Amino acid sequence: MPTTRRAFATSLAAATGLLAQQPPSPPAEIYPPARKPLIPESEPFAAPAPFARRPVAPKVRPFPLTQVKLLPGPLQQSAVWNRAYMGRLPAGRLTLNFRANAGLPITGPPFGGWEAPKSELRGHFTGHYLSACALHYAATGDNEIRARGEEIVAELARCQKQLAAGGYLSAFPLEFFDRLQRLAPVWAPFYTVHKIMAGLLDMHLHCGSRQALDVVTGMAEWADAWSAAQPPPHMQNILRQEYGGMNDILYQLAAATGEDRWARTADRFNKHAFFNPLASRRDELRNLHANTHIPQVIGAASRYELSGDPRFRDVASFFWETVATGRTYATGGTSNTEFWLGRPGQLAAEWSRSADHQECCCAYNMMKLTRQLYSWTGDPRYMDYYERNLINHRLGAIQPETGRSIYFLSMTPGAWKSVNSDDHSFWCCTGSALEEFAKLADTIYHRDAQGIYVNLFAASELDAKDEGIRLRQDTKFPAEPSTTLTVQAAPAKPWTLRIRVPAWCQSAPTVRLNGRALESSAAPGSYLSLTRAWKQGDRVELGLPMALTAEPFPDDPSRQAFLYGPVVLAGELGKEGLTDELVNNRQSPQLSKAPLTVAPLAAKGATLTSWIKPSGNAPLHFRTTGQGRDIALSPLNELWQRFAVYWHVA
Repeated sequence: MPTTRRAFATSLAAATGLLAQQPPSPPAEIYPPARKPLIPESEPFAAPAPFARRPVAPKVRPFPLTQVKLLPGPLQQSAVWNRAYMGRLPAGRLTLNFRANAGLPITGPPFGGWEAPKSELRGHFTGHYLSACALHYAATGDNEIRARGEEIVAELARCQKQLAAGGYLSAFPLEFFDRLQRLAPVWAPFYTVHKIMAGLLDMHLHCGSRQALDVVTGMAEWADAWSAAQPPPHMQNILRQEYGGMNDILYQLAAATGEDRWARTADRFNKHAFFNPLASRRDELRNLHANTHIPQVIGAASRYELSGDPRFRDVASFFWETVATGRTYATGGTSNTEFWLGRPGQLAAEWSRSADHQECCCAYNMMKLTRQLYSWTGDPRYMDYYERNLINHRLGAIQPETGRSIYFLSMTPGAWKSVNSDDHSFWCCTGSALEEFAKLADTIYHRDAQGIYVNLFAASELDAKDEGIRLRQDTKFPAEPSTTLTVQAAPAKPWTLRIRVPAWCQSAPTVRLNGRALESSAAPGSYLSLTRAWKQGDRVELGLPMALTAEPFPDDPSRQAFLYGPVVLAGELGKEGLTDELVNNRQSPQLSKAPLTVAPLAAKGATLTSWIKPSGNAPLHFRTTGQGRDIALSPLNELWQRFAVYWHVA
């Protein structure tokens, strides 16, 4: 979310009493005075970057959601919980603020939280909801959820027509953009417009809604006119205040329609003061708001894919590299109090400054960026990172049964997961979770001209219609360190099946083809490639060697997290002191209201396995031995009590 969030959230809380808690204040230095950016002539974006369409062909492409079906397992379960939450939100309430802004009659009670009628962010969640409707329909064929999306689209089209403001559509007045143009405080209008446009475009792309395309095109026309009216230096100053992911959604619209106009509009939303250091391989992320900037980088990646301009490739590639290797916790997430507070590699110092680690939107958007970058190279390290985030952060962020989700995933010992309410929260992370858990099948399989890539170990079926290939994957991973792939249909000609061998594997995996052990395998951090004329019923069984490992902070080796394979293990610390008030409708765990002292662990041998042992017959469950008080260690994504991930190990 954008940097101006707190000032307006605080005023909202005072006005409505609906927000029980706000994140802590950011460092003061992230609000520099507005001025004309000084960009040296040597900087990559010093000169104009006129758009010219030269699309870059991807090396690998993901299969559409319509061709991948989830089978019973953790991914399908999370999708079902998410769908239940979506079903509890009436479509009419999701458009109420839009109707009010357009002067149309309104009925029924409004939502609270960030969708309350006085919230300056109102309308953002409706965009997330539209995206989730479209993605869930593509993944499951759920016609009821598609109809909900189409009902909302029709109502938004009515509001846009009633406003008659050059295509403008939002749940708040144009006056917000007048304030932004004056560089006066305002809470994230372009962030909200971006979310609405993204939801509409998803409804067009996944549900075939022509009306949604008409509405989002009208919004793009308004954004084009508004941004064109700003002198370029002043537009860059505006981007220092707020911009959302406008560059990305406009590049996506250009790609979907073939209209270069929208890419030229998107170019005006590229923040040069942010892009220049990245294109020059300089990490100047300190004190930047993380989730305000990650969508901009996703936009840079989209610009590269449309134009082949290497500057945008360099922005996206270096940004991913510096965040994934120097600013990421063991779970895969990033940020503290929504910001990058220190230098890369200084995680212990950053971790100690607050308990509000890892805003969930950051994980969601970093995974989107990772998926894009993977398509350029097919490099399996991107999928190692994606898997780490998916298993530990994202699957651990959705509350079983209710489908509610968290805002921060704290790494402070003794923390817990606090979730949104059904209708009085509507945080940015509530919206991104709605999208996340509607599209969990979108990265399992990829393809190239030679065949199929299996990148995630998830129970699922692939129907690769163009290739004439159908695959079924049966697995209980990560509870069991194996997966089985069965060919259900295949063309007569040979093709290649590539299965990712994760970097966390302790050795080459065991491989059996139709029950016969193969002598050849592949090294961790690569692909196992099998080329043959496959036949119906062919079966590949893969054993993935998992082991217990420690992952310390780079700047404090005494602070360690423990993993089994890719699974982050957390200490079970019980529910002492936790109340409904502390757990529900809270953006973060308030440890000051329920403090808990967590004792250090004493290393009792040269290896972890000498003092951390498997616990009974439960897979992925361990227990320390020889401590003053031994601790049960379980997968973080399963725990809904107090926990500890990082331990002081003496």
